[in-house]
Amino acid sequence: METKDILKKIRKIEISTKDIVADIFAGEYHSIFKGQGLEFSEVRQYQDGDSFRQIDWNVSAKMDYPYIKKFEETRELNIVFLVDGSASTLFGTHSNLKSEYITELTAVLAFSALSNNDKVGLMLFCDGVEDYIPAKKGKKSILRILSKILQFSPKNKSTNLGEAIKFFMQVTKKRSVVFIISDFLDENFLKPLSILSQKHDVVALRVLDQAEKELPRAGILDFFDPETGENFVVNSFIAKKRKLFADLVAEKEQELDTSFKKIKVDLLTMLTSESYIKELMKFFKERARRR
Repeated sequence: METKDILKKIRKIEISTKDIVADIFAGEYHSIFKGQGLEFSEVRQYQDGDSFRQIDWNVSAKMDYPYIKKFEETRELNIVFLVDGSASTLFGTHSNLKSEYITELTAVLAFSALSNNDKVGLMLFCDGVEDYIPAKKGKKSILRILSKILQFSPKNKSTNLGEAIKFFMQVTKKRSVVFIISDFLDENFLKPLSILSQKHDVVALRVLDQAEKELPRAGILDFFDPETGENFVVNSFIAKKRKLFADLVAEKEQELDTSFKKIKVDLLTMLTSESYIKELMKFFKERARRR
């Protein structure tokens, strides 16, 4: 896209997500993500029930009475989006490609972060990291992130989420909320994901097309894998073929759910044919109850 087209697209996304962020997500978003630590608030006199560990001995000695230091949780967050830009996201049988759905999903969460005065960063990956923007505050940073996603033209087609996670851990030492937005059509990423989740608050948002969950009854289908270049043909009129496909997908999803629960990473699966608003709200409320 040309620059003017990108700017129009960004403006359209900003307008379409503005009310969603203001009316729905801002409050929920604020309530479920913890701050990055504690910061000094005040020194006050010791009261019954205070922990002796909080006593400031220097101040207490000067005032000849025990005083304690009070700290408050910092609300500012470090938000980083790990966005999948591989060839498998350029697929769609409904109104949106998975890549378009991913872009709007990123925008909603990014503008929610902006309303909370958080820092926001981006990592675009395929079979390696293709672009990285360190987390910064401000609307200008959000617009830059959306521009990068919209302009993105991958150098490679395949996916290697594990390598992207390893790179992120090398360049980001500060505890962050990490949104991994991908179709997760990849392997060998669970070990690095488990290590990542031990330091950072990780949320996995899986975006799929309905046709990736169940075959449509549409006759002879010629499939092409854009990441490997492989071709294969399936007769979708055959009920056994459709059932076999659905069973294999369900088995794979169950394995994925179990693996994510084991490493304590939240996994939310969304279909491009459905609104992400309902699914995000449900997820936010469930997470709020766990806090």
